[in-house]
Amino acid sequence: MAGTDGFGQGPLETVHLARMVLVFFLLTFMLARIIVLLIMTRALPDLFLHVKGTHVHHLNYGIILLSIVGAYLIFSRPSGLNLRIAAAVYGVGMALTFDEFGMWIHLGGSYWQRASWDAVVVLGASFALVAFAPSLKRFEPHHWATAIALIAFLAVFVLLFRKSFKYAGREFGAGLHRIESTSPQ
Repeated sequence: MAGTDGFGQGPLETVHLARMVLVFFLLTFMLARIIVLLIMTRALPDLFLHVKGTHVHHLNYGIILLSIVGAYLIFSRPSGLNLRIAAAVYGVGMALTFDEFGMWIHLGGSYWQRASWDAVVVLGASFALVAFAPSLKRFEPHHWATAIALIAFLAVFVLLFRKSFKYAGREFGAGLHRIESTSPQ
């Protein structure tokens, strides 16, 4: 099994799987945000699942998907197309779950919580690093220089990101909360 991961996949297949997770994670997050906004503004009918009057948030669908993928990977040890499908479902499950990360922390809080955005940015960046960075064994001096520059840019980005969210909160926060308070529950 030298040169393979635990599933008998080589490094190129592992990179391909990481890129699939990243793509499905980002697409699902964007789609979830768009659909929720359209439902809240009543541009789409209420597609939310309600069980005995309780709104079942989509983080629950994500948790279910992650549980199924975890069990499937442990007990079936898939390869080829089945492993790629598992990677795609994993990306979808992570996006659905972490899109509502703020609700893990502040139960009953607003869907538009900053913590959810922060979690998605950190996860997306982590998936991107796994998908595109060379392994540490293959790091050369220019990789280290790039990593240091990336860390510096990331620090600046975080500061600007915080400022942009404060601005967005001032400019759009009241409107988003108004939409949420009048949306289907």
